[in-house]
Amino acid sequence: MKKYILSLVLFAICFFAYSQVPQEIDARHYDIIEAVSAERIESDIRTLAGFGTRNTFSDTVSNTRGIGAARRWVKAEFDKISEECGGCLEVFYQKDYVTKEGNSRVPKDAWVVNVVAIQKGTDYPNNHVLMSGDIDSRASNTMDYETDAPGANDNASGMAGTIEAARVLSKYKFKNSIVYVGLSGEEQGLFGGSGLAEYAKENEWNIIGILNNDMIGNIEGVDGVIDNRTFRIFSEPVPQTETERQRTLRRYYGGEVDGISRQLARYVHKQTQTYMPEMNPMMIYRLDRFGRGGHHRPFNDLGFAGIRIMEAHENYNRQHQDIRVEDGIEYGDVVEGVNFKYAKKLTAVNAISLAGLAWAPPAPQNVGIGGVVEPSAKLAWDATDDDNIVGYKIYWRLTTSPTWDNFRYVGKVNEYTLEGIVIDNFYFGVAAVDKNGNESVVVFPERVIR
Repeated sequence: MKKYILSLVLFAICFFAYSQVPQEIDARHYDIIEAVSAERIESDIRTLAGFGTRNTFSDTVSNTRGIGAARRWVKAEFDKISEECGGCLEVFYQKDYVTKEGNSRVPKDAWVVNVVAIQKGTDYPNNHVLMSGDIDSRASNTMDYETDAPGANDNASGMAGTIEAARVLSKYKFKNSIVYVGLSGEEQGLFGGSGLAEYAKENEWNIIGILNNDMIGNIEGVDGVIDNRTFRIFSEPVPQTETERQRTLRRYYGGEVDGISRQLARYVHKQTQTYMPEMNPMMIYRLDRFGRGGHHRPFNDLGFAGIRIMEAHENYNRQHQDIRVEDGIEYGDVVEGVNFKYAKKLTAVNAISLAGLAWAPPAPQNVGIGGVVEPSAKLAWDATDDDNIVGYKIYWRLTTSPTWDNFRYVGKVNEYTLEGIVIDNFYFGVAAVDKNGNESVVVFPERVIR
């Protein structure tokens, strides 16, 4: 009997220890990928392109043409999704007034109106992860708000992807809040993003990150390349709001490419390689394309993590162009230039990234590192009192590597020493993990342990 009882105790101990090791994958992500519909995305893109022009300063009264009709339709879609999930979305307009004065691309004073849908988290409703698309479009002349500008790829594709992500993810419950948003005024100066970023700051949102989707439907590049698997993830290296002291310390401790937006980019890269290995994510070490900008930038300006997700090969004949034919070349951003199956893939990339971040436990805080002139690296952090956390992973990589290539699961502790791994040769970070394998964004050390 004693041997039997001892065996049960040992079994219980082993089972408990085993149960605390997180899964490597969360199979629900495969269901999310499968649920994204190319047909629904196509229908939404055609609807948005069918409003003629969605220039921010176009008609706001008509029900069939202009930015007003477009944003009302977007809101109606979010409202419909919310009705189907029992009111799980809080849908509203967020707006700011912009004037001609001091704005060279603003033809007249007007309201810039965003459409916001918030799916509240069950555990941490003030933690927000955002996905955005742009409602507005433009003709060759950004001041021309009357000429047809269907904007099928730029950016009905991103807006349709955001709506579709809401349809799919509204079927689930998440610990953190997800925000689906249609932004306006992008083409005239990122006004919509600026307004919502300020709104988030004023309302003290804790933003985990924003995934800005701008052009996710083109596979035929102006360079002649046709590619339906590769996409780009743009991210800035370090926050614009960092202090002079932080900049000084970087010179000695490193971290020039390890800001919060870069960690968000790495998260999307890892989610894609884990659950959609057929895709080829490219991390671009730049805020945006050369000399250009997107709607994640206003969030970056306020110190929030934000990235841009978009196609790999742009076709400039289809961007910001009046519809016409010149010298046998067709110009214009029309529906025929969009590959809906590719837009489905990039929508799925967003959906599994949103879900992973929204299911993930809170990231470790106050991460520190030590091990100067020692044979081992030491890490410590403030553990969160959260039953969803089963443990932490310490990541490390060569200083020349763009991705976190090595990790060790260390359990539910708040410090750990990596024996035999020299601090001088690697960069390190820490992530929190739940039982299903969903992880927080990796946190780069912010202090030194002496």
